[in-house]
Amino acid sequence: MIAGWRFAATMCVAMSLACPAAASGPDQLKAFLSGAKTGKTTFRQIVSGKAGRVPQESNGTFAFSRPGKFRWTYEKPHTQIIVGDGQKLWIHDPDLNQVVVRKLDQALGATPAALLAGDDSLERNFELNDGGKSGDLEFVDAKPRAGDSGFASIRIGLKGNVPRTMELHDSFGQVTQLSFGSFERNAAVDTALFRFVPPPGADVVGE
Repeated sequence: MIAGWRFAATMCVAMSLACPAAASGPDQLKAFLSGAKTGKTTFRQIVSGKAGRVPQESNGTFAFSRPGKFRWTYEKPHTQIIVGDGQKLWIHDPDLNQVVVRKLDQALGATPAALLAGDDSLERNFELNDGGKSGDLEFVDAKPRAGDSGFASIRIGLKGNVPRTMELHDSFGQVTQLSFGSFERNAAVDTALFRFVPPPGADVVGE
């Protein structure tokens, strides 16, 4: 005798019934933005530019508390910390002992973290289109509504209402590819992660 779930799957095929399909990329992205108030994950990033240049690979961690608070940390091969505190965006390069600070509302599109940690700002600032399905991922294609967003296009792959991949094309022809580990949605996140104080002696630019 065929087990219950196997029987149901067989009937879907044999009788051409409409089996439940995964939600589209835009629908999954909206569900992520509205349903995951906090979260944390790991990431791997590959940045490639013009032909012939060696791609740059890095990895690190990402935590957020919506809206607008996040911490994106590059751990290897070089340390860099990017913090959104809800008002400002802080970028700290320990090797240079330099901190760049900007207003957070001017940073949309400047970092993948700023895109994923907002509320509905992504949809306000980007035109979202169904990017179809590839493998087990549903995609959404995003194009900036303004010409100064920093990116020409963004492609996000989702599964289970969480981002799994991102591909960002900037206006200089550079491509940033991101793959995420398992997202811990609505996890307990230490609020201290989203506060940043420039270290003593650091060169602070932009404030």
